[in-house]
Amino acid sequence: MSNRFIFIGAADADAGQFEARARKDFPGLDLYASNDRSSIFAHLDGAEVLIGHHFQFDEEMLQRAHSLRWIQSLTTGTDAILQLAALRAEVTVTSTRGMHGPQMSELVFLQMLALLRDFPRMQRNQAAHRWDRWPQPLLAGKTVVIVGVGAIAEVLAPRCKAFGMTVLGISNSSRKPAGFDEILPRSELQRSAAAADFLVLIVPHSAQTENLIDAAVLSSMKPGAYLINVARGGVLDEEALRVALHERRLAGAALDVFRERPLPPDHPLWSEDKIIITPHIGGMSDVYLDQAYPIVRHNLDRFLSGDMKGMKNIVAH
Repeated sequence: MSNRFIFIGAADADAGQFEARARKDFPGLDLYASNDRSSIFAHLDGAEVLIGHHFQFDEEMLQRAHSLRWIQSLTTGTDAILQLAALRAEVTVTSTRGMHGPQMSELVFLQMLALLRDFPRMQRNQAAHRWDRWPQPLLAGKTVVIVGVGAIAEVLAPRCKAFGMTVLGISNSSRKPAGFDEILPRSELQRSAAAADFLVLIVPHSAQTENLIDAAVLSSMKPGAYLINVARGGVLDEEALRVALHERRLAGAALDVFRERPLPPDHPLWSEDKIIITPHIGGMSDVYLDQAYPIVRHNLDRFLSGDMKGMKNIVAH
């Protein structure tokens, strides 16, 4: 049994919701949608299109999808797909880049406020029934340096301005999107980091950004500054960060991404009291399918019309 289009759901209601929308927009669509990944394999022979999150694809799936022409990732990141040996050169891969700005920005604000106002201390005090007050620092007047000026940063920057912050961007692009006071080249990273109250990492991981934030960059930061990583674990030298925090050369950090996922229970980062750890939730939202579907619908329409070059967010073809 096979279907031309296959949707692989990640959350409980994903498959049903996607199927209802897709069949309404494309009547007669030859679609199989399921949250049961194992059942997908019974439908791979003859499938031309696979739609799912990047982490749902593996070598066996692509090897068995002999007729595959297009993969639609439901995430911005597609590196896990592009690295698969079974991905044939003729298969087009598209992403949902551009939809994650709201949730990523809100997580960054959660992290900035929690770090600056020492919210973990408040929680410890609540658990101990301790009434302990201290002056509350403000985001107003602080400088945030955003490393990576892409679609997410373009949403984050104006929100930072609304809080009265100075916003600097690090990018080799000459663009200056709304909300940025200045865009500086990557060669100015260390100098810019020295001015940062918050150094926020949103840059993609690549050979060029491997350990971009290393001991040298961290040592240039102010003792009262904070680092936030919502990019990829590979852009940060985690051991250098741990040492800097342990030696109190930084005020704190918030990490949503790590080189090892999930972060092992015995990893030393868990034990650093100046780190807030979140389990790679930055891109998640309770309306994720609502956000992703317009991009997927456009690309479905282009595929069915024979205009694959007109698809959005082509990352490989």
